[in-house]
Amino acid sequence: MTRIQFGWSLSSGPRTSMLSKDFLAAVHQGLTLAEGHMDSVWVVDHLQYDNNPVLEGWTALTYLAARYPTFQFGHAVLCQSFRNPALLAKMAATLQYLSEGRFILGIGAGWKEDEYTAYGYPFPSAGTRVEELEETMQIIKALWHDERATVHGKHYQVVEAWCEPKPDPIPTIMLGAFKPRMMRIAARHADWWNVSWTDIETYRQQVTQCEEACSAVSRDPASLRRTWFGGCVCASSETQVEALGGKQMLARNAFAGTPAQVIEQMRPFIELGVTYFMLSTGGFPDMTSLHTLVEEVIPAIQQMYP
Repeated sequence: MTRIQFGWSLSSGPRTSMLSKDFLAAVHQGLTLAEGHMDSVWVVDHLQYDNNPVLEGWTALTYLAARYPTFQFGHAVLCQSFRNPALLAKMAATLQYLSEGRFILGIGAGWKEDEYTAYGYPFPSAGTRVEELEETMQIIKALWHDERATVHGKHYQVVEAWCEPKPDPIPTIMLGAFKPRMMRIAARHADWWNVSWTDIETYRQQVTQCEEACSAVSRDPASLRRTWFGGCVCASSETQVEALGGKQMLARNAFAGTPAQVIEQMRPFIELGVTYFMLSTGGFPDMTSLHTLVEEVIPAIQQMYP
């Protein structure tokens, strides 16, 4: 069995009125806690979210990847609509080169209409966004592999596009997919399949759909790594869990509870093939959940599934 791995998903930005020095101090504290226990760091890709301060995802990830060289870095997940596909391929190749191979390309079709509208992006139908993502994957792969890339798509085109230096190694591609059509794109193009904030019963159905998508393209489903992204509140007592918003997190399909409870919540996902958890720890800048994860939950899980 593939080793169970964990990543920490950073807060999307400072809490309201939080000074930058305090935000960065909390991020540093968290990354210091995670080092040696978690393999990766994840950043979301939103331009705005309700009334919360939000950092731009690519800029934040690039800065942190330079500061913290022991982690892999990725987005969970990039909105393909926000960046021209060829430019995105070039950005990813550059970051892979400068980080010496520590970038994971997490990408999806985009969904949050209000930020599209606010920032002046067209918000086409879901079907069109899925078509655009398919063409995005074709262009990215062509630029990474071909000496000169030419792709004439319905939505995007490149002609004799040149991407040097090529990324080495080619970045892992993680595609966020919840429905059959997106899963078919994942089966064709991705190394990892990602779901986010998904409960176990829904996930059982999605696994079946994913395996059907792989079968349709003659791919071994075991070759498409299964990953889960979402929240986690964990503390030594149920009173602490509640103080960190445990009930609200459970209602959002996050993991929440004492170490033993969180382990039992994760185990059904592992039995269904999940080998990577990217966790946003509730209560930021409070580090109770992250500390409990790295001290108790992760060692126990990795001992159960060596």
